[in-house]
Amino acid sequence: MILIADGGSTKCDWILLDDSGEIVFKTRTEGLNPAVFEKSLLEKRVRANAELTEHSKTIEAVHFYGAGCGTAKPAAMLKKVFEDFFVNATDVVVREDMVAAVYAATTEPGIVCILGTGSNSCYYDGDDIHMAVDSLGYILMDEASGNYFGKRLIRDYYYKRMPPEVAGEFEKRFNLSSDSIKENLYKKENPNTYLASFAEFIFTSERNGYFYKIITEGIQEFVETRVLCFPEAQNVPVHFIGSIAHFSEDIIRAAVWPYHLTVGNIVRRPIDGIIDYYRNDVIKKKPNKV
Repeated sequence: MILIADGGSTKCDWILLDDSGEIVFKTRTEGLNPAVFEKSLLEKRVRANAELTEHSKTIEAVHFYGAGCGTAKPAAMLKKVFEDFFVNATDVVVREDMVAAVYAATTEPGIVCILGTGSNSCYYDGDDIHMAVDSLGYILMDEASGNYFGKRLIRDYYYKRMPPEVAGEFEKRFNLSSDSIKENLYKKENPNTYLASFAEFIFTSERNGYFYKIITEGIQEFVETRVLCFPEAQNVPVHFIGSIAHFSEDIIRAAVWPYHLTVGNIVRRPIDGIIDYYRNDVIKKKPNKV
């Protein structure tokens, strides 16, 4: 049996497939970003899941695709967590979330973008992934991500740029005291996840001019910095992965139009596309293209 996971900083989706490609179970844990979280927390979050614990000794392979796994040290740390927990797994692979995004989006050349808690992009040439910019995380980059919009909301609220009626609803939904915000940002773990938690306010409230403006500005900045950096951008489809992309499809299409870009697939949950990839190209022993 092979256990597949698509993980970010906020949550991680897991699917166990048997040898014929049938789903044994689907489950979810809290986020497992090894570039952000300590090893002890990663271990705790894996062990807290009942389905993973129940099958921990029978799983033969673990393939994890996640945020924070694009560099060697954090990826190796997370791999060790899995090797210690899934004691009989002889095939443990930890790769960056861009790989899973490609699997979910396309088998043909294209630009693939992630808009989730964080954001990223790559060019897939049909065989290999090419990154134009190293991701420096939520403090310096992550345009149009959950933490990007969370920061924008908090700043606008404090600078009184948020419309009064929106600010009133924002106050009802969150603890906006300066002491609470500073404690969560500078003293507690996972400030990127904390910031991203505010972004749901935009996407679970009725769309208004203020929300439209800040989503448009974020998407525009992402397109300019993370899509147009690829010379191939005007010649191939641009695919988008993640909940923010799903809820912003109309704004994405409007943002790319002036640049003559073609929007490809918009996939809310990449794990579903990953299942198809594994059934077709891994379990049936077809060549791995990425």
